Amino acid sequence: MGFLDFIFGSKKRQVQDFLDNDAIILDVRTAREWENGHIENALHIPLNELNSRIDEVKKLNKPIITCCESGVRSAKAAKFLNLNNIEATNGGGWLKLSLL
Repeated sequence: MGFLDFIFGSKKRQVQDFLDNDAIILDVRTAREWENGHIENALHIPLNELNSRIDEVKKLNKPIITCCESGVRSAKAAKFLNLNNIEATNGGGWLKLSLL
């Protein structure tokens, strides 16, 4: 197992652990991106709305897996959620996440 396999394999295991614990997938892409395709049953809150909708996420009372197009915005979203005492992990790009 190479270094990249170690890093990305660890991330995949973490995402799977979250899924096993009834996590919600939160897609933080724009409305246009969402309309062009998304993970079935995912929650859609664009990153620029997350701050004003944080109570909506807290009420879910479940772990959160964030996703976006490439993983950059979802990383920001996961960090923001963690800072607000919500258990969250960055799932990365939604297409790769949908293959899990």
